[in-house]
Amino acid sequence: MRGLLPWLGVLALVMVLSALRLRPLATAVSLAWLAWCVWTWIRPTRRGPG
Repeated sequence: MRGLLPWLGVLALVMVLSALRLRPLATAVSLAWLAWCVWTWIRPTRRGPG
């Protein structure tokens, strides 16, 4: 459940921003979150020799 909290937090933030008619900001937050998630999933793991 703890791993789900950041996702729920971002979802709540986007919903609040959208309700406050700040949809461009909500879109920016959504895209930034998506980009960060994709980056953490596909970035190469850097393992040192040894």
